[in-house]
Amino acid sequence: MANRLAQSTSPYLRQHADNPVHWQEWTPEALAEAAQRDVPILLSVGYAACHWCHVMAHGSFEDAQVAEAMNADFVCIKVDREERPDIDAIYMNATIALTGRGGWPMTCFLTPDGQPFYCGTYYPKDTFLNLLSAIVATWRERRDEVDDASQRIAGELRAMAAGLPGGGPPVDAMLCDAAVAAVLADEDTQHGGFGGAPKFPPSALLETLLRHHERTASRAALDAVIRAGAAMARGGIYDQLAGGFARYSVDNAWVVPHFEKMLYDNALLLRAYAHWARRTGDPLAMRVTDQTARFLLDELSDGGMFVSSLDADADGREGSTYVWTREQLIDVLGDDDGVWAADVFGVTPGGTFEAGASVLQLPVDPDDVSRFDRVRQQSLVARRGRPQPDRDDKVVTAWNGMAITALIEAAVALGDSSLFTAAQGCAAAVLDLHLVDGRLRRASLGGRVGDSAAILEDYGALATGLLSVYQLSADPRWRDAAIGLLDTALAHFADPGRAGRWFDSADDAEALMMRPADPLDGATPSGAALITEALLTAAHLVDAERSDRYRQAAADALAAHSALLARSPRSVGHWLAVAEAHIRGPLQVAVACGNPDSALLSEARRLAPGGAIVVGGPAGSSELLIGRDLVNGSDAAYVCRGPVCDLPVTTAEQLAAALEAPANPASV
Repeated sequence: MANRLAQSTSPYLRQHADNPVHWQEWTPEALAEAAQRDVPILLSVGYAACHWCHVMAHGSFEDAQVAEAMNADFVCIKVDREERPDIDAIYMNATIALTGRGGWPMTCFLTPDGQPFYCGTYYPKDTFLNLLSAIVATWRERRDEVDDASQRIAGELRAMAAGLPGGGPPVDAMLCDAAVAAVLADEDTQHGGFGGAPKFPPSALLETLLRHHERTASRAALDAVIRAGAAMARGGIYDQLAGGFARYSVDNAWVVPHFEKMLYDNALLLRAYAHWARRTGDPLAMRVTDQTARFLLDELSDGGMFVSSLDADADGREGSTYVWTREQLIDVLGDDDGVWAADVFGVTPGGTFEAGASVLQLPVDPDDVSRFDRVRQQSLVARRGRPQPDRDDKVVTAWNGMAITALIEAAVALGDSSLFTAAQGCAAAVLDLHLVDGRLRRASLGGRVGDSAAILEDYGALATGLLSVYQLSADPRWRDAAIGLLDTALAHFADPGRAGRWFDSADDAEALMMRPADPLDGATPSGAALITEALLTAAHLVDAERSDRYRQAAADALAAHSALLARSPRSVGHWLAVAEAHIRGPLQVAVACGNPDSALLSEARRLAPGGAIVVGGPAGSSELLIGRDLVNGSDAAYVCRGPVCDLPVTTAEQLAAALEAPANPASV
């Protein structure tokens, strides 16, 4: 026996390759070994940027005494939750059901056939050793209790996944209005955002509220976006020197972050901030959009694609790269600039973090912009001389799809073609490496694609990203690639027995103790909501036969999940954003033009609401431009809501009015 993680494609698993624990990856052979030895499985799930995963690794998994106990009486399996979200989802549900809370590291004890009978999260060494001893004693002396517990838990998990609440209302304006009102009633109007500590960025809800504002002109929805967007951008959760958002804030005022930086958080937030910037021109939104896009390109880019995360720790200490004392700023900047910077960034004598240090914030924009830019750059250069957090270089398909969509949004908001180039390069690289024999893989590392099959969120997020590239480029290869992904998803992930329901794993994927199907948003939007967004968009960009199938699949999915929109709107933010687009048609803008740099096409992209579909080119160059041409030699925009289109317009002013107007019965 030996540790078998050295050749893994997961950086998280490789972090544990030198442990004295005889770790294995999740394989049928590992489960078979547990059955042959008649011992339980000890399943440990985490991810590379997880602070408490590191703490448990140092305290327990690197300890010879703990390793001896684990190796003697368990088959020890390590799983990267980002590479195997299907496994993580099943056992996280079990952990929450048993303990009332979840989190990582997740520690589960399973029977050899994979059924959990005891679950938890982080354990310090002594507690963990006592737990191992108790589990072994129970396994040997009271096996009937283990069997009963595992059967009961498995039954409860299957019951939880059996179906969504039925009897949901129609997905219409009334439902969306009520859902948004419920969301706004839960807002923290003092600090922005929703809920208390720990506080997570509400990226999907920000996108929903912007779309709702565009549909209804609701000032309350826009104000909620502004409060949350500004509070996060000025708080410690945002890196005031290099850009990019941390995973969450440990307090309710966005002051002290949990310092890990995830690709998916920054992609989702970039999309929301770009939308805010495009809609209002707010200087703060514009700045954060630019800096967050640059963070992706500067810190997370790898061969055109984007890697997963930056660690919370550096040199064994959480946040040590990012925090400052007043004395440190003075050492770097000198007396005058150092004191000034400390005041600007809210670095207090007592500190806002540990050991008297402070997380940098920016309560207000300084009057002296040139001085601020100089101080910021000098501080960043000095910070780069400190120990830096490790980077998880794993490339995850879904998160790259989210990054592609966000970069397209940012390219339009900022008028920056380099961001479009980056999105297009990422799309090409992901398809080239992760699409194997017509099926997506979940992840790759260093140009080597892993064996793990993609899940539903990978298909949905990447398809939406490809459709975003298509709308900006008019290159049909991106649309055609998205069609391939959507057809595969419909064939392998849709529930054939229940219209509108989706599984997160394919029908031919590895058989686990149950097939995961979670419609709620977690750290990222649910796979079912993401695929519905892609289907809703694609329905207006494809031939008539596929259009009908995609449109019906999207409508079925929204109808199947409408009860969640009515009962738990904060838990289904992305569904709500998709519903907002759906009840507007979704809105389509087709600009007949002979020049890709058409001013009218640029205005259409800038003015179109979130979830709208915008294409441009010569008559007949795409499905939306069939039979639609210039008007009296001028570029013309055709605004459609569902199957009904307004008369064409030829000026930006007319287009703005058409986009704000209700549906016109006149059609073309």
